[in-house]
Amino acid sequence: MELKVINAQGQAAEGLQASETLFGREYNEALVHQVVTAFLANARSGNRAQLNRRDVKHSTKKPWRQKGTGRARSGMSSSPVWRGGGRAFPNSPDENFAQKVNRKMFRAGMAAILSQLVRDERLIVVDELSVASPKTKEFAAKAKALGVEQALFVTKEMDENLYLSSRNLPNVLVIEAQQADPYSLLRFKKVVITRDAVKHLEEQWA
Repeated sequence: MELKVINAQGQAAEGLQASETLFGREYNEALVHQVVTAFLANARSGNRAQLNRRDVKHSTKKPWRQKGTGRARSGMSSSPVWRGGGRAFPNSPDENFAQKVNRKMFRAGMAAILSQLVRDERLIVVDELSVASPKTKEFAAKAKALGVEQALFVTKEMDENLYLSSRNLPNVLVIEAQQADPYSLLRFKKVVITRDAVKHLEEQWA
């Protein structure tokens, strides 16, 4: 299949022949949901921790005598039913949130996402993506010429000028093709990708 290509000025350029397997696949919502969910789950560090009744700081003194007060019996203030007490079933810092997704499923999910981006006209292919100096104003002007404000920019190789000129823009993310992930591709309204990056994705996922 042929992808539309524009130059740095936003004008139409020579089209790019791309893989039908990667950019012409039917959209599978269930598969895409599973792939994105697994990606986000695998990114979790699992470092949250809560205190059980042994770990909280408390007095071991019995709050009041066992009988005769009319209140429920209580042994110590670390009880989970007390405010400030320990958790009955606390989260441990070594909790594992990883979800396994087969390589074939992940490749199919990436292909479904890229294909849907093409159908929705959210994928913009450009000849090249570079800036002469590390200035945010220069990168913002280039993005404006392409007609995008909130976008994911995918290039084959990241140079220092491109990174420095784009990092201060709040709704822009520039990544290398090998770092492309399903969540980022879906999160942005537009995805701007270079010719070389398209070829790299075909080698990696097609």
